[in-house]
Amino acid sequence: MAMKDLIARPSYIQRITPFIGKNIIKVLTGQRRVGKSCLLRQLSDHIRQVHPSAKLLYINKELSAFAHIKTGDDLLSEISVAFSHSPGEGGHYLFIDELQDIDGFERALRSLQAEEACDIYVTGSNATMLSGELATYLSGRYVEFHIHSLSFSEFLEFHKLTPSNESLRHYLTFGGLPYLSNLPLDVDICFEYLRNVYSTILLKDIVKREGIRNVAFLESLVDYVADNVGNLFSANNISRYLKSQRVNISPLQVINYLKALGDAFLVNRVSRIDISGLRKFELGDKYYFEDLGLRNCYLGFSWQRDIHKLIENAVYLHLHTLYPKVFIGQQGEKEVDFVAVNGDSRVYVQATFQMSDETTRTREFGKLLAIPDNYPKYVVSLDEWTAGGNYEGIPHLHLLDFLQRKKL
Repeated sequence: MAMKDLIARPSYIQRITPFIGKNIIKVLTGQRRVGKSCLLRQLSDHIRQVHPSAKLLYINKELSAFAHIKTGDDLLSEISVAFSHSPGEGGHYLFIDELQDIDGFERALRSLQAEEACDIYVTGSNATMLSGELATYLSGRYVEFHIHSLSFSEFLEFHKLTPSNESLRHYLTFGGLPYLSNLPLDVDICFEYLRNVYSTILLKDIVKREGIRNVAFLESLVDYVADNVGNLFSANNISRYLKSQRVNISPLQVINYLKALGDAFLVNRVSRIDISGLRKFELGDKYYFEDLGLRNCYLGFSWQRDIHKLIENAVYLHLHTLYPKVFIGQQGEKEVDFVAVNGDSRVYVQATFQMSDETTRTREFGKLLAIPDNYPKYVVSLDEWTAGGNYEGIPHLHLLDFLQRKKL
């Protein structure tokens, strides 16, 4: 997709704009191919329009032209040369795509920021960049923006589709990587592209960066996570399962490999909380894929077998774009699928396949009716049973409607 044909994602631009020109590093994180580079380009274009005399330096570490920048010192030399002949009436702006590929980048950024040499924008495809390198050297000096794959509404815009059950099925099958808008929505074609993206994430962002030797086990673990979306996880249970498959691995290794998958933004770990006090439980996490297409292309896709997992994963992804924190809720012996939290506000959501029988309706709505507060509560499903209506005051939404809502 040519730069002039880039489709804007205004929700992200609006969040980042207030920080333009401020002496704080803007860090765009997220899985590879979710559109971080395009957003960085859109930000640079916006700054050029507002400040025509500004000097901009754009470094893309995936291009051979910048292969010589391997260390923080190399980065400082490149910047010094680029900005040395510019008086900078409109300011100096630095954009670095895939920052984690530069060794010692954190010291270079700290030096640039201390000197207020330029306004800095960077992208990264590994969460350890924040929890480790940046956090150590730049604590309190950066702001993170997590970039997700396309929401369903963005998916419709990028693919020039209208809301329909067919469009929803396409989204649940192929996911939201932006480049798919250049391809026909065909299983063979899209899955071939997605498998290549998956391999890049696995080999470059996980195996190479984390120094993982047991690649076969890592692939088995991804297989297990994909097949158990929405199920409670235990490292001990996974270890026992793998031993039954003649894969001998310790619970500690399972935990470390799961963390590596999360650090590359391939999967998201969601903790359980006690609803009454928002207290986290130490055990019993769930995992959801950052992109449905990557989950489907890897595991092998069966609509009938996987639909309930895809619905729950899609509901999680949408909540995560609307709320900074999403948890699994525990109310006594009952589990609530999602508790989305923003400050002192929250929303509860149950996700299920169909509501066609009274037993299912009683179970799904009953979990929410048992919560003794007045925060919004929803049940989301894929059937038309009272969709748009309610059950004892709790709204029931069709997934097609839920995924298009910009607030709950």
